[in-house]
Amino acid sequence: MKIVTQNKFILNINLSLKILVLTIVLFQIISCDNNIKVDSIITNGKIYSVNDSFDIVESVVIKNGVFFDLGSSKDMLSKYSPTEIIDVNGSFVYPGFNDGHSHFLSYGISEIKYANLMGTSSFDEVINLVNEHYLEYPSEWILGRGWDQNDWDIKEFPDNSALNEAFPETPVVLNRVDGHALIANNTALEIAGITADTKIYGGEIVIADNKPTGLLIDNAMDKVLSVIPSWTSEEKTAALLKAQKDCFAVGLTSVTDAGLDKKDILLIDELHKKNDLNIRVYAMLSPNSDNFNYFIDKGPYHSDKLTVRSIKVYIDGALGSRGALLLEPYSDALHSHGSQVSSTKLLDSICILALDNDFQVNTHAIGDSGNRIVLDSYAKYLRGKNDLRWRVEHAQVVNPNDINYFREYSIIPSVQATHCTSDMYWADERLGKERLKYAYAYNDLLKTNGWIINGTDFPIEGISPIRTFYASVARQDINEYPDGGFQMENSLSRKDALNSITIWPAMGSFDEETKGSIESGKVADFVILDTDLLEVEQSDILKAKVLGTYINGINVYKAY
Repeated sequence: MKIVTQNKFILNINLSLKILVLTIVLFQIISCDNNIKVDSIITNGKIYSVNDSFDIVESVVIKNGVFFDLGSSKDMLSKYSPTEIIDVNGSFVYPGFNDGHSHFLSYGISEIKYANLMGTSSFDEVINLVNEHYLEYPSEWILGRGWDQNDWDIKEFPDNSALNEAFPETPVVLNRVDGHALIANNTALEIAGITADTKIYGGEIVIADNKPTGLLIDNAMDKVLSVIPSWTSEEKTAALLKAQKDCFAVGLTSVTDAGLDKKDILLIDELHKKNDLNIRVYAMLSPNSDNFNYFIDKGPYHSDKLTVRSIKVYIDGALGSRGALLLEPYSDALHSHGSQVSSTKLLDSICILALDNDFQVNTHAIGDSGNRIVLDSYAKYLRGKNDLRWRVEHAQVVNPNDINYFREYSIIPSVQATHCTSDMYWADERLGKERLKYAYAYNDLLKTNGWIINGTDFPIEGISPIRTFYASVARQDINEYPDGGFQMENSLSRKDALNSITIWPAMGSFDEETKGSIESGKVADFVILDTDLLEVEQSDILKAKVLGTYINGINVYKAY
C-alpha cells in the first residue's frame, strides 16, 4: 500500500510521533486485510462535502474513480483496504471547482497566439507590447487581446492612426478585454472590405472624417474576425491542453465553454476519448445551422467528461464598450442606448427549437433592456415554474421590475463576480448612481430561486475560482478596495459562494447527480487547499494555495 502525504508540515513531526503514526497505519493495514478493497482513502482532512446538509468530514474513500464512502479517518481506515492513503495532514478538501461561464478554447488560443495587453496604461504601451510580441512570434496576422481604455490616463477609445504607422503592411487586430470591441489597422480593414459605407446590424463601425477609425464594436467585429486564417487542429489541440494545464493549477476540474462550433466540440470529445484531455466540459452551441443540424436532432449528448445540451445566444454587448443594451441612454454617452446584437425573432426561434428538443437556452444579457428582452422571450415559452434551467448569462443590470421573472419562470442567473470588482471603478459613469444600485445584484438574484451559477468569463477575467469566491464575498479588488466592499448588500455568504463554484454550476449543466459535491456515487473530482475558505480571515482568502487537483481520484496537479 502506498502512503502519500500532502502537507509539507509533516516534516516537523518529531521522530517518536512518526513511529507511532506508522505503527498505527501498519496495524490498520494488517487488520483490514479482509476488508473491502478500494483505490484510495483521503485522511486527516477537513473535507467540505457541499452536500445538502453541508457536512464536514475527516475522510473519504475512492473506488473506481468515484467517491465510495465518507466519515471519520478511523472508521474509513477500519472498514476499507486501500491501495493508497492520501494523508492531507489537516489540509482542506473541496469538490473540484467548476467555472460556470468561461471561454475555455479561446483562453488557450489567446495564451499561445495573442499578445497579452492586460493591464496596459495607454495605447502607446499597447503598441509597444504588440511590437515586442511580433518580433518574438512573427506571423501573417498580428493579434492581441486585453486592452481596456478605462485603465488608461485618457479614457477614450483609440483610433488606428498610430497602429497604421507602426504596422503599415501587416494586418493587426487587437481585441478589447471584454471581447465586444476591437481596434484594427487599415490593412486589416481593407482585407475585410470595411469602408465608411459598410452597414452592420447590431454593431458599430466607428467613423471619423468620413473614414473608419479602426474601432469595431460587437457584430461589426465579425467582418474582420471572419478573414483571420483559421487555427489548425494541431493549434487548437495545443490550446486546449494549455488551457487544461492552467485550469488544473487553480483547482478547476470542470468548465463551461460559452459558445463553441461543432468541429471544436468534436475535437474536445476526441481528446477526451484519447485521455489527452481530462477536464470536464459543458459545451454551449453557437447558434448556427451547422451546429443545429449535427447536434439538435440527436438530442443532448453526454459522455464521461463532455455534455452538450445548450444553445448560446447574444442579445447585447458589454458595458465597458457601451454595447450593453440599456432602457435609458448611457450616463456618459447620452446619444447611445447600446446595441441589440441578435433580433428578438431569432431568440424566439431558438427558444422554440430548444423547447422542442430538450435543449437549454443560455443568453448573454448585460444591460437592463437586454435582460428584459431575454426574460420576456423566455416567459413566453416557459409559462411558469419548470426544471428546464434556461439561463441568463451575466444578468449584470436587471431592472427591479423584472427580477421576479427569474422566480416566476425558474430562470437561472449565471454571473461572474469578478466582473463586479473589475467594473466598479467606472460603472457609475456608464449607469449613473440610481441605475448602479440594481447592477451586479448577486444576492438579490440568488434569492429568486435559491441558487446561482458563478464563473469568470475567462480570458476576459483571470481563471482563478478563488478570485471568484473572494469577489463574491468581499466585493473588493486584490488591494481590498473599496473599504468595506462595493454594494455589500449583494455580496454572497461564504457557503453560498462555495456552492456557486461547485454544486450549483453542476446543476446549471444538469450534472448534479454525478459531480459538484463529495458524495457516494459521484465522480472523485476534488481539490486540496492549504486554506479554510469558510473560516480564514477575509483578507487572507486570496493567499490560499492549491496543493493538489484530482479527477476521478487521479492526481492531475500537485504544487510540489
